[in-house]
Amino acid sequence: MEAPFTFGRVVSGRDFTNREQETETLVQNFVAGTHTILISPRRWGKSSLVAKAADLAAAQKGDLRVCHLDLYNVRDEEEFYRSLAEGVLRASSTRLDEITDGIKKFLSRFIPKLNIGAGPDTDFSLGLDWKEVKLSPDDILDMAEKLAADKGIKLLICIDEFQNLSGFDEPLNFQKKLRAHWQKHSHVTYCLYGSKRHMMMDVFTNPSMPFYKFGQTIFLEKIRRRDWVTFITERFVQSGKKISPELADLIAQSADDHPYYVQQVAQLAWFRTTEQCREKDVWNALYGLIMQLSMLFRTQTDNLSNTQVNFLKAMLSNVEQYSAKETLDEFKLGTSANVNRIKQALIQKEIIDMDGHVPMFLDPIYRIWLKNYYFKI
Repeated sequence: MEAPFTFGRVVSGRDFTNREQETETLVQNFVAGTHTILISPRRWGKSSLVAKAADLAAAQKGDLRVCHLDLYNVRDEEEFYRSLAEGVLRASSTRLDEITDGIKKFLSRFIPKLNIGAGPDTDFSLGLDWKEVKLSPDDILDMAEKLAADKGIKLLICIDEFQNLSGFDEPLNFQKKLRAHWQKHSHVTYCLYGSKRHMMMDVFTNPSMPFYKFGQTIFLEKIRRRDWVTFITERFVQSGKKISPELADLIAQSADDHPYYVQQVAQLAWFRTTEQCREKDVWNALYGLIMQLSMLFRTQTDNLSNTQVNFLKAMLSNVEQYSAKETLDEFKLGTSANVNRIKQALIQKEIIDMDGHVPMFLDPIYRIWLKNYYFKI
């Protein structure tokens, strides 16, 4: 029997959990042509949310075409331009002759090379002469707008891992160039999101950055506990098994309502259930997950400095004033100025984030492992 819980990939249909309000907001934005920035910690379901909302918007607005781009492996401008051009062609065309027409009309000056896949689908890859692209990158940045206007359609371009642009050469100038073009587009709507929250925050909420106030910024919240309880109990029932609301609540609580881990713990508990899930099934599922990730967590911790590890221990000890002399002495954190450097280093390593002035763990299972198996507090 197929497991009823999904994690580690984009989910859809009945695998998708709640997010009604966020979905409705995104669909309204996509249909209305409002640029949207989605910010949250990693593994909170951004990609699944955007994919669902984009599908609903396209079904509602018949002339809307959706282009999904992932910048995870895009490391420079050359690869960005190629990925953008290829993605726009793929989203706006369903036949090979349409693709070749689009290349001739909008990309001919870049000496394009088209490689056609051998399968039945219209699969292809695009190559562009980088020397020519550098002479006139504006043509590619405006290609989506011109192509959409030419075809009489609207384009929605959803870009994942958008913060990777910060690693390009002269990233500020590149972002200024993107903003200058994209803000003039009337046939193209952009949805920009990524997994590194602190970098996304800097790109979109810093008044000195080019993309400040580019569109509506949405900060994704955790899924509500009661929605998790409903989802978990229903998925058990649909698969021919049962779980009480109390144990479904325990699963969500143990994973701190983290979408990725709630689904994972729920699946591991489901595997251990014959007919009726028991409390020991949930605890064994959580323990199994911790042990599965233990080596990864140990390697991650070994790569931290002593003061960074000490700071994590202070967090687990519910310290309130990290710069207080008693805290600095007890946890050997050095000076109060050093505390700020420690925080920034742990944020850069995506181990913690700040909720106002309070540091929080990004990975709830890592937090449990540190407390119970590393520090044994």
